[in-house]
Amino acid sequence: MGRVSCPPVALSTLTTAAEIAGARTDGDAVVTGISADSRDVHPGDIFCCVRGESFDGHRFVDAAVKAGAVAVLADADVEVPVPVVYVPEVRRVIGHLASAMLGRPATTMLMVGVTGTNGKTSTAAMIGSVLSAAGRSVEVLGTLTGVRTTPEAIELQSRLRSCADAGTDAVVMEVSSHALAQHRTAGVEFDVAVFTNFGRDHLDFHGTEDAYFEAKASLFTRGHARAGVVNADDARTAGLLTAPAIPTFGFSRGDATDISVNAASVSYSLGPVRVTVPMGGEFTLMNSLAAARAARLLGCTDDDIVNGLAGMTPVPGRFEPVVGGAGFDVIVDYAHTPESLESLLLSVRAVSAGRVVLVFGCGGDRDRGKRPLMGATAARLADSVIVTSDNPRSEDPDAIIDEIMVGVGDGDTNVTREPDRARAIASAISRAQRGDIVVIAGKGHEATQEIAGVLHPFSDAEIARSSMAARKETHA
Repeated sequence: MGRVSCPPVALSTLTTAAEIAGARTDGDAVVTGISADSRDVHPGDIFCCVRGESFDGHRFVDAAVKAGAVAVLADADVEVPVPVVYVPEVRRVIGHLASAMLGRPATTMLMVGVTGTNGKTSTAAMIGSVLSAAGRSVEVLGTLTGVRTTPEAIELQSRLRSCADAGTDAVVMEVSSHALAQHRTAGVEFDVAVFTNFGRDHLDFHGTEDAYFEAKASLFTRGHARAGVVNADDARTAGLLTAPAIPTFGFSRGDATDISVNAASVSYSLGPVRVTVPMGGEFTLMNSLAAARAARLLGCTDDDIVNGLAGMTPVPGRFEPVVGGAGFDVIVDYAHTPESLESLLLSVRAVSAGRVVLVFGCGGDRDRGKRPLMGATAARLADSVIVTSDNPRSEDPDAIIDEIMVGVGDGDTNVTREPDRARAIASAISRAQRGDIVVIAGKGHEATQEIAGVLHPFSDAEIARSSMAARKETHA
C-alpha cells in the first residue's frame, strides 16, 4: 500500500491543509510519515485503515500503534491510545493527506491523465513524446512503469514528489478504472483527461459495464480534471460531450484525411500538416488523434505534434514486431478484451499478404463473460487459431480454454487448443508460411506468467524469437 515520510507536522495542521471534508479529530500529534500497511509503520506515522476486498485495516490498528503510529485515520470506531481522525471513507482521503504532507507535488507540474479500456499505454506515450518535443521535461507513468497501472494513493504522491524534485514539469499517467473506484488519484487534479474508448473489461471487479463506465467517467468531473478529451466515435464516451461537467472536446477518425495504415506505421493529414507515427495498426491512428487533441489543449503547436509523433519509440508489447527473418511477420500485442482483439486482428488482416495465425488466451480469476466473446472474435477474424493459457492464476487452464471454445463454432477445424503457451507459440511459428502474420495476443510486454500463484519468467517476444531461431535451424 506504500509508506512515505515527511517533515514533522502537527496532525491538526495536516488535516486542515488536506481540506478533508467531514473530518473529526479527537486529539493532536506530530506526524512524520503516513502508511496504509501496519507492517510498514514507522514511529511517527499516521496509520490509514484501508478496507480491501479481503482485509480491513481497522483490524490492524493495535499492531500499527505498537509499531509507533502516533495517529490513525479511520472510518469506523477504533479504541487506541493515540489521536484518531474519523472520516466518512478512508480511501477518499488518503491521497489528499499524502499530497498535503508532500507539498502538493501535482500542483507544481502539468498533469495529464489517460483512461479507457484500450490504448491507455500507447496514448500516454504519444502525449509524452509530443510534450517532450515541445521542450518539456516529461515523466510517463503507467502499465510499463509499475506493478499497478495506477499506483496506490500514497505511492502515487511519493512518485509525483520525486518527479517534481527531479525537475519534471509534466507528468502523463494512465488512470485505471480500479484506481478511480478506489480514489487513488485523490489529491491530483489533471489539466487534461483523455478517454480513449470503452469496451467490456474488469467486470470481475466492477460487476456491471455501467459501473465500469461510471468509474472511468468520474475522471471527467470537477476536482478530478479541468478539461477532457473523449472519443467522439465511441457511443459511450461520446455521451460525455452532452452536458459535460467540465470543458470536454471530441476526437474522431473523421479528423484525419488521406490515411495510410500498414504494419509498421500510420500516416495521415491533420488539417494543414502531415502526421506520421512509426507504429502500425488502425488503433494507432485513433490513439494518435487523441494525443494530438490533448496536446493542442495543452498549448502544443502543430510542429510539436508532428515532431513528437514522428519521434515515437515503439511501445513494448503494443503491435510490437518480432524480427526473425523467417519470411513471415510476428506481432506481439497486449490485446486482452473482445474489442481490442477485434481491432488488432482487423489491423493485421488489412496489411497481411497471407494468413493471420493467432495465439491467445484469457486470464484466470478475471471476467469470465468475455471468454466466449473473444473465442468468437478469434474464430471469425483469424485463419488459424491456437487457444492457450494467459496467466491462469488460480484457475485450471483447460477450464478457461473450455469457456473460450464456447464461442467457437462447432467443427471449426481452424481453432485448436494447447494450454502450454510456449508450445502454442512454437506451434504457430512452425505452421506459418511466407507472407503470413503470426499474432501473439494478451500478454504484450509482460515478463512473467502467473500459474497457481507462482510467477514464472515468460516473455512472448523472447519465446517467439527462440521459436523462429529453432525453425530456421530445422529448415537449414
